[in-house]
Amino acid sequence: IVAFPFEDIYVDRRHILHMLTKREQKIIFYFALLTASLGIGGIRAIVCPLSAYNLEDCGPKELLSFFNWFYWLINLNSAVVFVSISYIQQSVARNLGFLIPFVSMLMAMITIHMVRGEMIYKPKTDSSLLTTFGAIASALKTCCVRYRYFRGGVTHWLDHAKENYGGQYSETQVESTKSLARLFPLFAFQILYRTCIMQIPSGYYLQTMNSNLHFSGFVLPVAAMNVISIVPLLVLVPILECINSYLFSFKHTGHSPTIYIGVGQFSAALSMMVAGFSEIHRKRFPQVEQTLSEEVLLVSSMSCFHLAPQYILLGVAEALVTPSCSLLSFWLVPERIRGISMHFLTLFNGAGCFMGAFFVQTAHAGTQGNWFPHLLHEGKLERFFFFLASLMMVNTLGFWTIAHRYSNVNQEYTNEFRGSLPEEKLLKHEKAIKHYDSVLESSPILFPVEKT
Repeated sequence: IVAFPFEDIYVDRRHILHMLTKREQKIIFYFALLTASLGIGGIRAIVCPLSAYNLEDCGPKELLSFFNWFYWLINLNSAVVFVSISYIQQSVARNLGFLIPFVSMLMAMITIHMVRGEMIYKPKTDSSLLTTFGAIASALKTCCVRYRYFRGGVTHWLDHAKENYGGQYSETQVESTKSLARLFPLFAFQILYRTCIMQIPSGYYLQTMNSNLHFSGFVLPVAAMNVISIVPLLVLVPILECINSYLFSFKHTGHSPTIYIGVGQFSAALSMMVAGFSEIHRKRFPQVEQTLSEEVLLVSSMSCFHLAPQYILLGVAEALVTPSCSLLSFWLVPERIRGISMHFLTLFNGAGCFMGAFFVQTAHAGTQGNWFPHLLHEGKLERFFFFLASLMMVNTLGFWTIAHRYSNVNQEYTNEFRGSLPEEKLLKHEKAIKHYDSVLESSPILFPVEKT
């Protein structure tokens, strides 16, 4: 739909195929953005958990390997898209840049329809998102009503939702919600990190667009610089696989994905710092004319490849942080709510994107366009990057203070979450009793002397 209103769809140079006004084209464009965001949100929240459900009996080593290669394949696909489709859209025809993804998505839907019988997963009936929210709401309501008794007999505020304490939810449902609530601090510290990652299509995009894109006689598409941030991930995943295989082979090494997350967040903060210095360096070069999408712009004569270090650092951050966060979100909760935990991780990542847009709008309005100017060489975009770098350093230190809560992912620690639920223990106990009774019934009757 978006491909249709562009002016490069015509019968000849004087007869445009459509008669839509600019306002109608914008309405269609923003409507398409809304539908695309809904589709992307659904895919990210469903596809990865659905694939990992087949690994429920695997340990953290196998899960981390799965998430590493899962995101490796996604980024390999993205690298192809940023090189090919972005070049077609910028240098050949804008409408083809939208028609190609449309055709590929149509083929994907046909393929999914053909194999839909093998992609159905039915979670347990007591593990819905409404149950999780209901347990939280019930606990908060009971806390407000019985605030005098909050300290007596209840070790956790969510215990108020249990039936034993006047709530409406079973022991298993509340304990599952408690394990998910333990991950909320981890999710919260990903918001600012995701804000930094979103600088690639915003602040870094502006820097690249205002730099010299000429390379070996042709103009590079701006989105092709994203490939520089993808290359570190494609290279690091095989290396990390070797490191993980070595570390997980020793049971008492204390290896934890939180180390990867901390290092990755520090790498993101360093990327913001390098971007600030790159912006100062870029404005020292003389300006030249450059044509982008049939529009002549005054840009810095500095080559866009001078911006490569900041892209590389963000790529390293993604290679370390995203698979590790997915592993913790999937592994440190009971099996019945693993999909919900992955949904919350996606939700907090989306909140980081909104926070990035809020920072940009606030910086533009608060500085009267000085930090995000219309003409980049006349403003102080580097101050915005330094501001993000300082916030990200504080975020990294804050995460490191709580990292010990998620530092142990060995079997004993996961049993604390999955095997400590009273109903599960009772069920196992009942099965053991039934097995013992069946053994007694099938055994021959022996006299005391024969037994001895």
